[in-house]
Amino acid sequence: MRKVRKYFYNTSTNSFEKFVLPLRTKLLRVLGFLSASTVTALIMLALAYRFLPSPGEKRSEQDLLQLREEYGTLRGNLAQLDADMTDLEQRDNKIYRSIFEATPLPDSVRNGKLRSIRLAGFSYLSNEELIGSLLANVKQLRHRITMQSKSYDTLQHLVETKEQMLAAIPAIQPVNNKDLRHIASGFGYRIDPIYKTPKLHTGLDFACALGTPIYATGNGIVNYTGYDEKGYGNHVIINHGYGYETLYGHMVRIKVHRGQRVKRGEVIGWVGNTGKSTGPHCHYEVIRNGEKIDPIHYFFNDLNAAEYERLVKLAAVGNQSFD
Repeated sequence: MRKVRKYFYNTSTNSFEKFVLPLRTKLLRVLGFLSASTVTALIMLALAYRFLPSPGEKRSEQDLLQLREEYGTLRGNLAQLDADMTDLEQRDNKIYRSIFEATPLPDSVRNGKLRSIRLAGFSYLSNEELIGSLLANVKQLRHRITMQSKSYDTLQHLVETKEQMLAAIPAIQPVNNKDLRHIASGFGYRIDPIYKTPKLHTGLDFACALGTPIYATGNGIVNYTGYDEKGYGNHVIINHGYGYETLYGHMVRIKVHRGQRVKRGEVIGWVGNTGKSTGPHCHYEVIRNGEKIDPIHYFFNDLNAAEYERLVKLAAVGNQSFD
């Protein structure tokens, strides 16, 4: 494009002369342009900082978003752990402790449930509040795990105690009686062999050959060994603990001594005919909390249901006792 030149008419010389812009005016125009450009740039920068995020802010926002997502995942894991702990606590109270007749742990001891925060509410919480909530929930969960661990320690002790109790309670026959033919007289009123009158027979009589081994029917400590001429003859009393004692009478010879610890199935003597007896047999008694009870119900390690029913019928026969 052809450059336009400006001229003016000089009346002094009566001629047209080229118009030349003064240097001062040129400088003022340049300064004005620069000032306007600077102001415009500043306004644009201000708007950009006001409405457009910087790279650092974008990274921070992305990091915060990732942090909240990870926190949400962690909260979900904590919620699952809380559900698992609740299930363990319910099993502990309703099943395990019921089996061992132990008192359930109250919620006040277990320190309640975990404090719940909905994931949708994260945007309204500060980082400090999120972290504080997480730490509080972890602390509560740790306490509940500690209490549950102590509860299992208690149950372990109860298991060991229960095993000892089950090993101690009389549970087998005092002589080998697999064919169930040795029951001669049962518990209850029977005809006395000497006076021929009804008398309470406080045990079971097992008629066996002289010298037949007699076994301890449960773990325990020998509480007494001795001879009673008008009663049990050579006899042994074993203290099994848990309120149980057993008596074995009319032995020909005693193998154990007082204070000796014996186990179920261990030989403690041999069948005899000593004391008030009309023939070789083992008189067997079960004593619970000082009261003599029917031993027929304490052979559960020896008998199945059919054998138990048959033995009950044999012991119920109202015959004459051997002692």
